[in-house]
Amino acid sequence: MEAILFYITAAVAILSALFVTQCRNPVNSALNLITTFLCLAVFYVMLEAPFMAAIQIMVYAGAIMVLIIFVIMLLNLGLAVKSRYSHGLAGGGFVAALVLLVTSHFVGTGVATGTGGEITSEVIASYGHTELIGRAMFVDFLLPFEIASILLLVAIVGAVVLSKRKV
Repeated sequence: MEAILFYITAAVAILSALFVTQCRNPVNSALNLITTFLCLAVFYVMLEAPFMAAIQIMVYAGAIMVLIIFVIMLLNLGLAVKSRYSHGLAGGGFVAALVLLVTSHFVGTGVATGTGGEITSEVIASYGHTELIGRAMFVDFLLPFEIASILLLVAIVGAVVLSKRKV
């Protein structure tokens, strides 16, 4: 039953990701991207990571996509995108096929990362996903977390400055 759910979700994710690149209307592309994000959340649930699934839905399928759709509406891209350019499609398809081939070779011939971790399913069951993620984020990776927050703050200030008519 899990394999059937996986294959159905994978097919929907691949089709919606394909439609993201093929839709002429940017709003339809954004809606297909939301579908892809929701399929990724289903994959997280299948991997027994419900916290990551909820974060995926709230942050990416919710907040980030609202920002993307807001920018699309602000720039009025629906009227600007009338013609379709396909000169880079063959090169992009070739590079994507090459990356897929190399990745499938490495995954098929051995261990994907080559390292083992100390977090086992027993540790996850005893502590919980949220506590392990919080501990890693605020103890082990505090400096990168703070750098990312400063970069996001700079991006917000830059967006406000760029959106003002007169500075």
